Amino acid sequence: MLVGTETADDAGAVRLADGQALLATVDFITPLVDDPIAFGRIAAANSISDIYAMGGRPILALSIACYPADTWPLEALRDMLQGGIETLGADGVPVIGGHSVSDPEMKLGYAVVGLARADALWRNVGARPGDRLLLTKPIGTGILSSAARAGEMGPGWDAAVAQMSRTQRDAARSLEGCEVHAVTDVTGFGLAGHAAEMARGSAVTIEIQSKAVPLLEGVQDALARGRRTRGEAPNERYASPWRVAPEVPRDLVASILDPQTSGGLLIAAPDDAAERALQRAGVFVQAIGRVLEREDVPLVIR
Repeated sequence: MLVGTETADDAGAVRLADGQALLATVDFITPLVDDPIAFGRIAAANSISDIYAMGGRPILALSIACYPADTWPLEALRDMLQGGIETLGADGVPVIGGHSVSDPEMKLGYAVVGLARADALWRNVGARPGDRLLLTKPIGTGILSSAARAGEMGPGWDAAVAQMSRTQRDAARSLEGCEVHAVTDVTGFGLAGHAAEMARGSAVTIEIQSKAVPLLEGVQDALARGRRTRGEAPNERYASPWRVAPEVPRDLVASILDPQTSGGLLIAAPDDAAERALQRAGVFVQAIGRVLEREDVPLVIR
């Protein structure tokens, strides 16, 4: 075993005889959108992200579906699975089977298997003082989802759905050959939680510049209307101990704690080569902070 559960990394990894590593991960989510095909696409992109975050190439997937068959037509389940097959197929990943159960709460996800070089795995630990911190997708999907459930689907919602449906393939491919010290994807624990994981596992302090954190369109308006997520409080506990500068607005703190679905890659890199490679590939990237020598807390928001 090369990677287990010790650092809550994105996928497990075992060594193969030919210098490769076999990666495995599983994830599933509840619906964020009404359209079953769009939900299937989002669930697939969210599930496959962990393989890309390890620097791997996904090779197959198995679907996991919970579906209220007594109250919903099976056509909707078919469309959900079709959306996932389309997204995974576009990345060259076949869905070779799966399992479904009747459940009153709808859920969909995938177990995904991938391959990577055993000596070139990206881990969520290994960040070093002096590294730059990069993010490859704006944040705020949880807050916008909360607003959408309240019937407040503003102009940024379509962009959020499109972002959640987009895989990390292009980002991961563009970083091949670049020196990166730590990589993870930003999902349920929010930007703060996953940055804290990286900092704790790397024995460093990560400093996030709050004004540099990119937000999806409509997030600030939703926050101003009081929209929050149930994940904010538990994510704050997960990120603790941390230090937030008094001048950082609470709404901005809420966005940094917002649980993400199919969020971006969080990358610690020693120079600007990774950022330039992402830009050349047409991948969104924003520098949001830096890695420091370990201070009294692993995470600082300024």
